[in-house]
Amino acid sequence: MLTIYYIRHGETEWNALGRLQGVQDIPLNELGRTQSVHAGSILADLLKRDGHDPQSIDFVASPLGRARQTMDLMRGVLKLPLSGYALDERLREIGYGEWEGSTLAEAEAKDPTLFARRQVSKWTVAPSGGETYLEVQARVAGWHQDLRSDTVAVAHGGTARALMVALGLKTPESAADLKIEQGAVYVFGDNGLALYS
Repeated sequence: MLTIYYIRHGETEWNALGRLQGVQDIPLNELGRTQSVHAGSILADLLKRDGHDPQSIDFVASPLGRARQTMDLMRGVLKLPLSGYALDERLREIGYGEWEGSTLAEAEAKDPTLFARRQVSKWTVAPSGGETYLEVQARVAGWHQDLRSDTVAVAHGGTARALMVALGLKTPESAADLKIEQGAVYVFGDNGLALYS
């Protein structure tokens, strides 16, 4: 199995306020920028440990701005040019549709019946205009199948959960509410999944 060094983007103001971001382009806040630099330092140590030259490993990010900002800050730590990575639409965050910008309490107030259904079946029920985790799982599985070498990926909490399920490391039930840390590096590889923070 190829190794993926997976980093969730740093914190945004909407993260701090508990607002669902989905595909909205919310920039990193100050803590998020600090977390991104920290993740870059962890990544530098992991790449050295694993015998990777940072200049020769593939880097890819979600096209959303918070992921690109995180990637730029990490690449700065690695002393790499800011433009030397790919963007892949399949790594964008799960779409929350009409719930984007809402807190969970606000989403529940807007549509308590749908909210209750989604709480029971989070992997297969989507907010109006949004995506299911099952759909996100399919697109990240396609991304993973196209990988040809060890890769550094910067994306989102939702895509991390979906990738864990796609690779058989978690079940939909165990992944649906799993907290994905910011400022950390998740390593998917031969030994399963490891977290470095």
